[in-house]
Amino acid sequence: MDELERVDAYWRAANYLSVGQIYLLDNPLLTEPLTPEHIKPRLLGHWGTTPGLNLCFAHLNRVILQREQDMMYVLGPGHGGPAAVAHAWLEGSYSERFPEVTRDLAGMRRLFRQFSFPGGIPSHAAPETPGSIHEGGELGYSLAHAYGAAFDNPRLVVACVIGDGEAETGPLAGSWHANKFLNPRRDGAVLPILHLNGYKIANPTVLARIPESDLLDLMRGYGYRPHVVSGDEPRAVHAQFAQTLDTVFDEIAEGGRPPMIVLRTPKGWTGPETVDGLRVEGTWRAHQVPLGGVRDDDGHRGLLEDWMRSYRPRELFDAEGRPRASVSSMVPAGAYRMSASPHANGGELLRPLSMPDFRDHAVEVKTPGTTFTQPTAVVGALLRDVIAANPRTFRLMGPDEVDSNRLSSVYEVTAKAWNAATDEVDEHLSPDGRVMEVLSEHLCQGWLEGYLLTGRHGLFTCYEAFIHIVDSMFNQHAKWLEAARKIAWRSPVASLTYLLSSHVWRQDHNGFSHQDPGFLDVVMNKKAEVVRVYLPPDANTLLSVTDHCLRSRDYVNVIVAGKQPVLDLWPMEEAITHCARGLGILPWAGTDEGQEPDVVLGCAGDVPTLETLAAAALLREHLPDVRVRVVNVVDLMRLQPPSEHPHGLQDAEFDALFGVDKPVIFNFHGYPWLIHRLVYRRAAHPHFHVRGYREEGTTTTPFDMAMLNDIDRYHLVMDVIDRVPALAAAAAGLRQEMAAERLRARAHTRAHGEDPAHISGWRWPY
Repeated sequence: MDELERVDAYWRAANYLSVGQIYLLDNPLLTEPLTPEHIKPRLLGHWGTTPGLNLCFAHLNRVILQREQDMMYVLGPGHGGPAAVAHAWLEGSYSERFPEVTRDLAGMRRLFRQFSFPGGIPSHAAPETPGSIHEGGELGYSLAHAYGAAFDNPRLVVACVIGDGEAETGPLAGSWHANKFLNPRRDGAVLPILHLNGYKIANPTVLARIPESDLLDLMRGYGYRPHVVSGDEPRAVHAQFAQTLDTVFDEIAEGGRPPMIVLRTPKGWTGPETVDGLRVEGTWRAHQVPLGGVRDDDGHRGLLEDWMRSYRPRELFDAEGRPRASVSSMVPAGAYRMSASPHANGGELLRPLSMPDFRDHAVEVKTPGTTFTQPTAVVGALLRDVIAANPRTFRLMGPDEVDSNRLSSVYEVTAKAWNAATDEVDEHLSPDGRVMEVLSEHLCQGWLEGYLLTGRHGLFTCYEAFIHIVDSMFNQHAKWLEAARKIAWRSPVASLTYLLSSHVWRQDHNGFSHQDPGFLDVVMNKKAEVVRVYLPPDANTLLSVTDHCLRSRDYVNVIVAGKQPVLDLWPMEEAITHCARGLGILPWAGTDEGQEPDVVLGCAGDVPTLETLAAAALLREHLPDVRVRVVNVVDLMRLQPPSEHPHGLQDAEFDALFGVDKPVIFNFHGYPWLIHRLVYRRAAHPHFHVRGYREEGTTTTPFDMAMLNDIDRYHLVMDVIDRVPALAAAAAGLRQEMAAERLRARAHTRAHGEDPAHISGWRWPY
């Protein structure tokens, strides 16, 4: 049997196993005629893309065998999960990861039964699938993930199959430009395979219908050398694909303009040509399950049996269900198997970061609340040292905002990755740069996910309002982590950490469009085991939180910190203690002096904390007999009960901090109702009054922005007067004066374009 015949045998075996997964409960080798009892009651899965994916697996295995090529795959059409599972089973890695799914007849039966079945596995290339780092549940991110995997992996080729439906998405269109950020001397290679089978769920695809010359010109314009493989006759396609791959891998070895492949094959290839008089193969009707009535319709069941027997299973599997030599000879050895690649289980390759001591960057704080520092500028110096200490395993991602977010210290030790043309006015551009800046949040997120899932570390910095662009990508990654944590053989990977700055409360150069703290609400919807949210209010707490997050595993961490000067509140050792607790009393700011307070001022976020402290100072000055407690929250999850989140405070601790029947005025960075969501089970919840962002603001001064949303110091004092018993009448004059102060401050901003000096330069006065 010649090489292409063996490739064809592997392809047919994978197709057979894929069909079996979609349809069969039993009778896996068709040793008897199919009966309704052999068919699943619910037919789920996607056939249309699967034969094309199996074709790619078969031919890529041939290249691996011939060249001993280190390779992994990314499947854009991850809903073609039957192909990825069939491939892993044929390679033996599936049975290694799931010993109960043996590589024989009993294992084949279990393989078929479990697919899209209660208690089984998902229909996508999910974390349960060996070799996968990309589920493909949401389309658009495959190529970004592939490039992220290739960075700093010089011997690796990442074969990325892009579905033609996915190719219509904005993120995928932007991802073609990732080749300008890849350094062939230091990084691996990405081989995009644009699979044009012509249809999406119900419509034709754009790139399959435009003239091929236009498509090839488009790919050349993106900077690729396109190659075309096209046809519907298997032997001819095999020969053409094999020759093309040989050429492509020679080109990869030579360097220069990267190759890509346009693969045209019919949707649902080798499946039923017609069903009930309607054409199926090569049409949108093949997208999911081509034969829907197999359990109840004898004609459909006969078509299914004919379809499966067309692959000649007796030539592919012996009587015990084991792959014959014609199939198993196409399986690479050990870690060369794509389904066993350690890159696709990145925790196996992960090494801890060499972390400099963040205390070396500590801001000196002699008296709390009397000096100002830019937190992100300080943490930028820490990230500089992290990059210097980890020159092959850490990257900083940002959509053209690293400098804007005051992290420019990193350019003292590295540049921005750039492998395109440069001009004499350009700064900090180099093929060897560790900073990845491209004006696409999707691409930054995709690169970082691919980088982390293949065993490296990184951080994503972004403007707070525009991190919403990757809401769906965050959702997908969080779900991947949640599922992976339950799979014993999936080793923990470095956490995905966001550093969000240029936040809602300081938009001096921007306006309403740049004001949205709602990413926190999106994050809080995910499982507690996966997400963490931190709001460090000064530079030293930000240093402590960042160090913690970069050391963590299997989380999504969200850090919100300002780039503008804020008050320094804790010396470093006290900041570390405060962050370890996650929240705590600021004894120097309150007047309760260990007694039961009359009111609790809670705060989370840098600007809300500043305004809370200013309000506490006003209360101390004007209402010295009112016992005030100030509680700052860094770790937002501490507000939940431990039944809801592992960081949650026990009720007794929560009650000791906030009381059970005293008014709590909580000044929050984000939307107020998030705090209510977190504390609704607490005894004190009926007494919580939360201030936060309420969709008010434009290009204005910082204090005017606070006043527009009622988080300012004067309004907080008014809230205390309104909610502490007996103050309504006794402090009516003070309340009137606070309202007048708001009016005077607003008038000053309108007259002078800046906040009054006693507000913009306010420091803790005691």
